[in-house]
Amino acid sequence: MADLRMPGFEYCGVNCNEVTLNVAIAGHGPPLLLLHGFPETHLAWREVAPRLARQHRVVCPDLRGYGDSDKPRGDSRHDQYSKRTMARDVISLMTKLGASRFSVVGHDRGGLVAFRAALDQPRAVERLAVLDVIPAADMWPSLAGVAGVFAFHLYFLAQQADFPERLIAASPDTFFGQFLDAWTKVEGAIPAPVRRRYLDACGTAQAIHAVCEDYRASAFVDPAEDEEDRRAGRRLNMPVLAMWQDPGEQTLPFDPRKIWSSWASNLQTKVLPCGHFLPEEQPAEVAEALESFLGT
Repeated sequence: MADLRMPGFEYCGVNCNEVTLNVAIAGHGPPLLLLHGFPETHLAWREVAPRLARQHRVVCPDLRGYGDSDKPRGDSRHDQYSKRTMARDVISLMTKLGASRFSVVGHDRGGLVAFRAALDQPRAVERLAVLDVIPAADMWPSLAGVAGVFAFHLYFLAQQADFPERLIAASPDTFFGQFLDAWTKVEGAIPAPVRRRYLDACGTAQAIHAVCEDYRASAFVDPAEDEEDRRAGRRLNMPVLAMWQDPGEQTLPFDPRKIWSSWASNLQTKVLPCGHFLPEEQPAEVAEALESFLGT
């Protein structure tokens, strides 16, 4: 497996919520947590994190089940990979690093974890930024008709174990590589060594199972917890920044601004001309938007 590290970052393993997370840390100043998405590792922030580390203490973990972090076996209820469990991981991580209050930025799956952390621990999360994702409770109703074709993986990965695991294991590079290629619009955004690292990290039996459990939780656990919060009137009262890709000639099957406005009292938005992998396709623009949002 390729050994790629972000220059200037110190690496360590931190035990959090009964798992050990692989973490990269650099910089000084207000604490800032960066959470990656599928099918990536913390390296998704390799172009953004060093710039933010000029003014912040930046913490970039591999999420539970991804990269070099622990990959516990899923349970029958899929709670091991619920976003509430994964949020507890990162809250514990920041607490152990001495940050009782911090800002968090999450892309894709990391955005769901960041969203859950902000809902569950609003006193800990000072500011929240979510990139190219909407809450699970809003995502599923939006996938009516042909929209489901473009999000087929949401349905496939959530199938009962070990059906998707066995199929993916037959050619993990083909499966995971398809998303890295099809979801990217900016050529060269994911260089070959980084792409190889992502594929290696996802390609083991443990990692494949963890990814499937992550998506099973997003089907059978996370939406119910989101809806429970919605019924209770829980909202995000901290400043929230939502960024997403410009779909171009296509039309999104949902309105990200409307959805995030229903959750956030203080919302800012930004649309970028790229594909799904915003931090890698438009790193300068993402960093600039985050610097402005974070007040640096």
